[in-house]
Amino acid sequence: MTILPSPITEELRSNVRGRVWVPTDSGFDDIRRPWNLAVDQDVSAVVEAADAADVVALVRLASSRKLSIATQPSGHGATGRTAGSILLRTGHLNSIDIDPTTTIARIGAGVRSGDLQRAAAAHGLTALPGSSPVVTVTGAALGGGLSWFGRSFGWMADSVRAFGVVEADGNAHRVTPSADPDLFWALRGGGGDLAIVTAVELQLRPAPRVFGGRQLWPATHARQVAEIYRAMAVKAPDALSLWLELLSFPGAEPLIAIDSTFLGDEATARSLMSETDDLPAPLSDTRAVMSAANLGSITAEPTDPGPGRSRAELLTALDDNALDALLAEPIAPLMSVQVRHLGGALAQPSDSPHGPLVEPYAVYMFGVPATAEISESIANKQAAVANSLPISGRKPVTFLNPSEDLTDALPAASIERLRLLKTQRDPERVIRGNFSVLDSVIAGD
Repeated sequence: MTILPSPITEELRSNVRGRVWVPTDSGFDDIRRPWNLAVDQDVSAVVEAADAADVVALVRLASSRKLSIATQPSGHGATGRTAGSILLRTGHLNSIDIDPTTTIARIGAGVRSGDLQRAAAAHGLTALPGSSPVVTVTGAALGGGLSWFGRSFGWMADSVRAFGVVEADGNAHRVTPSADPDLFWALRGGGGDLAIVTAVELQLRPAPRVFGGRQLWPATHARQVAEIYRAMAVKAPDALSLWLELLSFPGAEPLIAIDSTFLGDEATARSLMSETDDLPAPLSDTRAVMSAANLGSITAEPTDPGPGRSRAELLTALDDNALDALLAEPIAPLMSVQVRHLGGALAQPSDSPHGPLVEPYAVYMFGVPATAEISESIANKQAAVANSLPISGRKPVTFLNPSEDLTDALPAASIERLRLLKTQRDPERVIRGNFSVLDSVIAGD
């Protein structure tokens, strides 16, 4: 563990109004932990910013003392590449201001998806939430952001209208397409390596009616369910999102589910999914008219930190061979294998680092590495499944795992542009994203 010299620790405490922890403080190990408890995070201090002014003060101090800052509002996406850095928590930057006339939301960098959804739903609006209500909106947008409503509206980052940032020189300013277009481009999916975001302005969307939920069957019906899923996905309008879930929980029989959301009325949704009526009766069917505030309940992902090992891939097809590969064997020791139907607006032109998401499906594999032996078996299973599927070789930034880097997600031209911006804007590497665009250079790429 890196220990800051006492004078710098005192400077930290005198320059920011928020709380500061160093390794000798009680509670330091808890506050430095990332969301994924399988990732060890070595940092020299933790600063919990009280406001944006604290971020400015911290960056100026770090710049003058040749220190680096890693920003994690909630700890999601951590890679462990933070050795010696000061860990910045921005969870207290949690203001939400919604203008129902312009349908623009102005939020702090620490706002979680579920909180924004509740505020937006009060006006019959929605942001572009993913599966988890506890991921921060800013963190997701910096990685592009895949949403339940991405087929209707594209990347979450495509809905961003402005960022409030602090750059490596300690100056705060507002970034828009006309004011600093290069940085605006980079922040909409290129990771958090170029500036510390303190606020975001984003376009909300109308959501007067939402229908969604989960249909669940025993895995003995897996092939039937998967084929019905695929048939519905091929014909689905953009307003309908369908995810296939293979589930294997310890001590329980394997399961298969179809998770869905529809931006529209119940009758139309049920008609679009009527083919599931031909399947054996499900163990449960939670589909119902729901508030956009409750989308996080569909997959019921954990809302507390825990260990995990993941791998994601983008699929070029979901043909019979792909279904064979997914269903040939039990998924254990994996806990879940999720297939997301993409397409729609996600495949349309996007002036963002990732660009259009042309692959029609994504697969996300997750397991809990309770021991080193189980962790290795999880990785081997993920590799075996991925190698048997028609994958494109790239993946969304928000789905990267700690062993990967931005070159696994973004086109080569975007990587080169991001590297140039990093060397111009932050030559001393004061700001440290979970995935730095320079990591692969240092590793010898």
